[in-house]
Amino acid sequence: MTDFVMPRTHYARSGETNIAYQVVGDGLMDLTLVPGSISHLEVIYELPNIVASLRRFIRFARLISFDKRGQGLSDRVPGVPSLEERMDDVRAVMDAAGSRKTALLAFSEGCPMSLLFAAPHPDRVSHLVLIGGFPRAGHSVPASQFEAVMDKIVADWGSGQMMRHVVGMTNGGTDELAALGKFERMSCSPGAFKSIMLMNRLIDVTPVLPNIRVPTLVIHSQADAVVPVAEGRKLAAAIPGAKYIEYEKFPHGVFFSDDCEQVIGDVEEFITGKRPEAEGEADRVLATVLFTDIVNSTTRAIELGDRRWRELLDSHDRLAAQVVERHRGKLVKTTGDGILATFDGPGRAVRCALAFGDAARQLGLPLRAGLHTGEVEVRGKDVGGIAVHVAARVMGQSGANEVFVSRVVTDLVAGAGLKFAERGSFDLKGIPGSWDLFAAVQ
Repeated sequence: MTDFVMPRTHYARSGETNIAYQVVGDGLMDLTLVPGSISHLEVIYELPNIVASLRRFIRFARLISFDKRGQGLSDRVPGVPSLEERMDDVRAVMDAAGSRKTALLAFSEGCPMSLLFAAPHPDRVSHLVLIGGFPRAGHSVPASQFEAVMDKIVADWGSGQMMRHVVGMTNGGTDELAALGKFERMSCSPGAFKSIMLMNRLIDVTPVLPNIRVPTLVIHSQADAVVPVAEGRKLAAAIPGAKYIEYEKFPHGVFFSDDCEQVIGDVEEFITGKRPEAEGEADRVLATVLFTDIVNSTTRAIELGDRRWRELLDSHDRLAAQVVERHRGKLVKTTGDGILATFDGPGRAVRCALAFGDAARQLGLPLRAGLHTGEVEVRGKDVGGIAVHVAARVMGQSGANEVFVSRVVTDLVAGAGLKFAERGSFDLKGIPGSWDLFAAVQ
């Protein structure tokens, strides 16, 4: 989302080690994310759908996330930290964040670590949610083959191939793969990752499972290409009273998916006892989404000076409100040097974008614009959902004084007297597949 602001990174002291953590949201309950073997608190927001998933969680919780010791923004440490040491890091982060009691949302390797924390500390854990977890490592690769598999992973480290399996990417473009590679490199070095995996192979928390006394939800997917679904079934069966939910299509990194609302709803219902749909927190409607921004706005601001630039932006905002209202749209918000608006008709949205561009040129402001039609989530005065992401990415492909639209828009306005020129097929960052884009022409 274009208005996303990176949460501030803090540090908690765990013994002599500094553990990086973030807190975002102001929900009535705490939810602590316990990552797997690859993590970076800040780079993760560059990956597909993470910001959207984050926003879904903070609608009901205060979200606490951290990088385990030796990974991401936390201190590098000699050797490989044990599960017990990493368990202590959870407690240190909770204390630093002022969390007396939290639900733990754990992923992959973070699951045994969370189980080890919850068993002796039920007073500090309200719920356990275990996603893509396992009770004992060594579940998918025989010991005789493990060294060769690790050597292959290390040789490819930083290319994105490891994370590709995690997020379930099958047809992503070079930009998406590059982002995954950066995430790997920033998480830890190749040698450090191999050491972590060698230690993880020794994990076995099976003796702990009968002693779990907090409400536990185990989630796994049949399509998980990293941890077989049989491990999730075994994990749930061994924890007294655990609830088990199995999906068919999600990857190991379920929250990288653009359609994981069902999973987040299941997590919310398990922790709070309520589903968001039951309370009508989000209305879904079909809308045409328009994003615009001013081309080279930073350069213009420097040339004009703060006062003149502010006056010009005020004129831009007034003009936007007038033009959007005239075309029966809704101005959702201004974005500093652009706007986000929605329309119930794609033809009016295209005409609004063209008219706004013409009027802004009279002010000496070259605009670029992007439009896409799809289902959006209406939350109060704001909107969200994949259609909003797509419109922003479509705009990102346009240039000065251009209005780009997706094929969906051209199909819906056929026969409306609007003209379009083909601009080719594009990979839109964070959006699966290839997208045909068109320029609206006067």
